[in-house]
Amino acid sequence: MQGVSASGKPGSKPDISFKTPFKVENQTHQVIQEGNGEVIRDGDRVCTRSLALDAKTGKVINSTWDNSSPECSIVVSKKAIPAYYDTFKGLKVNSTVAVGIDESGSGSSQATDSYIMALTFVSRSKNLTRAQGQKVTDLPSDLPKISLDDKGKPSLDLNGYQPKGGLVVQTLIKGEGAKVGEHQSVSANYTGWLASDGKQFDSSWDRGQASDFSLDQVVKGWQQGLAGQTVGSQVLLVIPPELGYGSQKQQSIPANSTLIFVVDILAAY
Repeated sequence: MQGVSASGKPGSKPDISFKTPFKVENQTHQVIQEGNGEVIRDGDRVCTRSLALDAKTGKVINSTWDNSSPECSIVVSKKAIPAYYDTFKGLKVNSTVAVGIDESGSGSSQATDSYIMALTFVSRSKNLTRAQGQKVTDLPSDLPKISLDDKGKPSLDLNGYQPKGGLVVQTLIKGEGAKVGEHQSVSANYTGWLASDGKQFDSSWDRGQASDFSLDQVVKGWQQGLAGQTVGSQVLLVIPPELGYGSQKQQSIPANSTLIFVVDILAAY
C-alpha cells in the first residue's frame, strides 16, 4: 500500500491521497495516519468510520462518516481477522489504515471492483464473550429453566412449559451497558430451541463465534424483545409464530413454531 497517504486531524474524516490509477492487491494494508488515543489490544471490539475510494479515479464511492453511529463489528482477534490482526493490535484509537480491496476476480458485477478502504478507528472497548451483570433471582416459576456451563453456554429445561401466546421477554442477567435501540445492530451469543419439544435448532456457541445483525433484519420477536435491553444482559425470549417465522418452514424449524431463545447481548452499535 505504498503511495497512499492521509491528512487532517487524527480521528476526524481524513483526506486520502494517491496517484491514479492505483494498482490494488487484495487485503494489502498499511497504517497511513497514527492515532493519539487508547491502545487497541487483543480481544477489543473497535468502532470505525470508513471511506471507500475508487482505485482508478480516486473518487469517494462510499462513506460512513455521515452515519449516525460508527460500525463496530470488528473484534481484534486472530480468529476473527487473521489477515489484519498483527496490524490492528497495538494501534492507537484515531489511527487510519488503508486496506486494498480487489474484487475483479470474484465475479463481482459492481462498476467499481478495485478500491481503497480507509478505516479510522474511533473507539475501542473490551469485547464481551458472554453476558456480564447482575443475575436476576425473582424469576417466574412457570418459565423454562436455563442453566449455563462454565463458558456461559446455556442449556434448556422446558420445566413443563406450555406457551400461552404472545411474546415473553425475561431478563436473566441485567447488564450495565448502554440500552439497545430498536434499529441498532447487536453482537450476540445465542441458542434457540423449539418450544414444542426443547430441541435445539441453532446456536452461535456451537459455531464458536458471536453473530452480528441489525434488529431491522431479524424476526419481530427479536427486535421487540431486545430493544431497550442493556449491553451485557442475558435475555430469555419466547417468540410466538406471528412474531417469528409464521407459517414458513425454516430448515429445522417447522411451520407455526413457537421459539425459545437465550440471547447474550455483547455489543450494540
